[in-house]
Amino acid sequence: MDFLHSVLVALHLVGVAALVGIWFATFKKSTVTRGQLLAAIAQLVTGLCLVGLAEAGPNPVNHAKIGVKTVISLIVLVTAIIGYRKASKGQSVPTGLAHSVGGLALINLLVATLWN
Repeated sequence: MDFLHSVLVALHLVGVAALVGIWFATFKKSTVTRGQLLAAIAQLVTGLCLVGLAEAGPNPVNHAKIGVKTVISLIVLVTAIIGYRKASKGQSVPTGLAHSVGGLALINLLVATLWN
């Protein structure tokens, strides 16, 4: 079980690194890439799996924190889907939409690390 937890944490961290890293790399271009879409999916799926493992364990889970992180992750995923669809059709991606993908992922990272 520890190995599975470690793999899920690693994939979760890779997802947030991809979301924020690609956002920084395309900051001036204002677009959403396929990598960001896949990273948003990975973030949500691995996060939910980690919560499932935590619920099965002996330690209590902070449900308020998990709820906030889940809502933010869903918003990141929806904005990534909308932005990627626009970008793949050759349409311009609104700046606010493109920046919300990376910015909210960064906020989610801060919630994860700073909320005790």
